[in-house]
Amino acid sequence: MKANIHPTWYPEAVVGCACGNTFKVGSTRSELRVDICHKCHPFFSGEMRYADREGKVDQFQKKRAQAKALAPELAKKKAKKMGVVTEDKGPKSLKEMLMGA
Repeated sequence: MKANIHPTWYPEAVVGCACGNTFKVGSTRSELRVDICHKCHPFFSGEMRYADREGKVDQFQKKRAQAKALAPELAKKKAKKMGVVTEDKGPKSLKEMLMGA
């Protein structure tokens, strides 16, 4: 077995939940943050609570808005990479259109 390739093990890693509950577990990270724990999960608590942290839907909507803002720039880069010219050089004359130039 190789030496010095294994991550550091923290036997007393602190897990903090969005509801304020904390507990200790063993982990390769010294501190963990979770959205839902056994104290605030509806299955275990029997009541519906909402987490204070940013949810998956909010994260998705934020990423989607960023992608929409960058879409024109990305389309130009993609067209340039594929060799497609997106800018017209001006109207072609009838002779140019018939000759295929």
